[in-house]
Amino acid sequence: MFTELSGPHASELNDALGRIGFRRSQSVAYRPSCVGCNACISVRVVTKEFELNATQRKLMRRNEDLEITACRPWATEEQYQLLRAYLAQRHPGGGMAGMEDQDYADMVEHSPVNSVVVEYREPAVDGRPGRLIGACLTDRQADGLSMVYSFFDAEEGARPGLGNLIILDHILRARAAGLPYVYLGYWVKGAARMAYKTRYRPLEQLGPQGWTVLSDAELDTPSAGELAFSGA
Repeated sequence: MFTELSGPHASELNDALGRIGFRRSQSVAYRPSCVGCNACISVRVVTKEFELNATQRKLMRRNEDLEITACRPWATEEQYQLLRAYLAQRHPGGGMAGMEDQDYADMVEHSPVNSVVVEYREPAVDGRPGRLIGACLTDRQADGLSMVYSFFDAEEGARPGLGNLIILDHILRARAAGLPYVYLGYWVKGAARMAYKTRYRPLEQLGPQGWTVLSDAELDTPSAGELAFSGA
């Protein structure tokens, strides 16, 4: 299910659709609608009630030296090369693996809504910007931040936990701005690659009764697929 975002009220439409589970890709808002399947669940973090756990606090302290900047949505060669390396490491053979520089530019720049690219850099050296090690295309909606797509240095030996750091930064960034939610996209219970989203609580899911908080029991109980993946 999809609809085009265009015209002077594109941001308002995107806000409204985001509240009912739609995601944005360039100028299109979409939501999975598969016959006989409702596995894709929209989830969002409640920023006001979120509390860093010990592991997350340690991760934030370890990366206090990073320089974080919200940039206008303009694609750069540095961002594209980081994305290519990330896809090669984390998603080889995936649908985005063959993305060319123009495809990336379209993803970033063809936004009819209020978007930024949040960059994460190592400390500056001799007055020059530090190395780019993470980035996230982010939409600012009326009730929160929507993380459209994030990527980071995933090479062996790179700083560990960068993906988690980017999410944590968005949660704290949204809370500081008075925004109640961070939208993490879709979560499929039992999908090992999506299990990381359950680390950020309270986590709300969108269901037939609207948005409701997922209990710790729901988030901590592995499905058969997760057990099989872990070898348990």
